[in-house]
Amino acid sequence: MTERKWVRRSLRHLSDDLGKQGLRVCPNTTARLLRKRKFSLKSNRKGQTGPPHPDRNKQFQNIQQNRAQFTDAGLPVISIDAKKKELVGNFKNVGVAWRKKPEAVNTYDFIRDAQCRATPYAIYDVNRNRGTVAVGISADTARFAVDGIQHGWQRDGCRAYPQAKQMLILADGGGSNGHRSRLFKASLQRFADLCGIALTVCHYPTGASKWNPVEHRLFSQISINWAAQPLRSLEIMLACIRGTTTRTGLRVSAWLNDKIYPTKIKVPNATMKSLNLERLPICPNWSYIIRPRLVPTATGP
Repeated sequence: MTERKWVRRSLRHLSDDLGKQGLRVCPNTTARLLRKRKFSLKSNRKGQTGPPHPDRNKQFQNIQQNRAQFTDAGLPVISIDAKKKELVGNFKNVGVAWRKKPEAVNTYDFIRDAQCRATPYAIYDVNRNRGTVAVGISADTARFAVDGIQHGWQRDGCRAYPQAKQMLILADGGGSNGHRSRLFKASLQRFADLCGIALTVCHYPTGASKWNPVEHRLFSQISINWAAQPLRSLEIMLACIRGTTTRTGLRVSAWLNDKIYPTKIKVPNATMKSLNLERLPICPNWSYIIRPRLVPTATGP
């Protein structure tokens, strides 16, 4: 009950402290007494996302309604996000695989020993159960994200939805496709102008990225497919992504984006005012529509 707390106390320390109070017990007896009282060694458990935003449930309902409307109308619904960066080289990859002998990999994961640091950025077609992954070797910026969306649309999406003039994009609240990113909105405007498609964007609330379909329907399957497989080259990484399938019909394509994307790009206020952006009445900070401009402007970062 004093200011001193028992932090990281071993059985021997607990036994010594009990001995000072006149209770002479060995560490084994201390362990037996603790287990009898349902005590055991436990790690921290992540489960608290901080104070919930007052509009959290409202945004989830908004996303569900938009998904239903676009799906019923036969319009594309895509879920986007970047997977964690991967060191490309002879490094350990988590997981286990059936082998006679374990793969020999580097003891330490030093960046200097890597061929590069790759970022898989995924575009998941929710209704068709199809994924497109852009593997980038530069910074994970908003331009990189939108280039992946544009490539996926021009390569496959426009053929799958030839009559579509609208698209629903489900994105996280932060990162390269965050709801505060001015560059993400400006890059989406360029995509809308180029392809002539209106983009309805709905961001998930903070701490709710695990409900984004790309996380549990695509990224999880990619991680399972390349478990314990050292990603020694970009070719191996791309092959592992392309080989990801499920019994429910998931198919994934992948491509290498070798562009170099500069960071810390500032979008001027004039560019933001030129966007054809309309915020939705429900959760306007997280939901908006970017429509093609009749006369695309040349201004931009």
